[in-house]
Amino acid sequence: MSILAKKKKRDGAEIPTSSMADIAFLLLIFFLVTTTIDVDTGIGMTLPPEPDETTPPPPVSDRNMLKILINAQGQVLLEDLPSNVGQIRGEVLTHVQNNGADARYSDSPSKAVVSIKTDRLTPYNLYIQTLDEVWMAYFEIWDTEARSLGFPSYIEYRSDLESGGENVIREKWPAQVSLAEPDPGN
Repeated sequence: MSILAKKKKRDGAEIPTSSMADIAFLLLIFFLVTTTIDVDTGIGMTLPPEPDETTPPPPVSDRNMLKILINAQGQVLLEDLPSNVGQIRGEVLTHVQNNGADARYSDSPSKAVVSIKTDRLTPYNLYIQTLDEVWMAYFEIWDTEARSLGFPSYIEYRSDLESGGENVIREKWPAQVSLAEPDPGN
């Protein structure tokens, strides 16, 4: 027999796959360890202490209450008049800074309350926009007051307070925001 006739059949080249599972496992662990997962933190708010069952809520006159209602269809009512989110900041500024000048707005900043009522089906983004407008009105008031005291902004004023001072701006212009669901009759 010739050499050509004795040709051996060669097996195909193989790739060693025994360590592939180990490599895949290590990659999986690597990506799990190095990946950051964003966690929704929600809206940071300080809630008041739970009221005593025997103590009635403090009376608030209608004059001192700015009412904002957002229904399930996303319609905004500002003092029972159709409005939009863009008008809220101006109304809050006028209401809080009135100091009794206009009978439609609050007697003083310390008595001014902004009430936001929403339905369970109110669009979430509209609720957040409304809340942002109310808080931006207060930040605008606080910023103006900080500038009148010689600070470049309210943020600078607050950073100066970290050394232990009292926040006289927040005492003069307290933010009183009430969040509630509408009455069942409405």
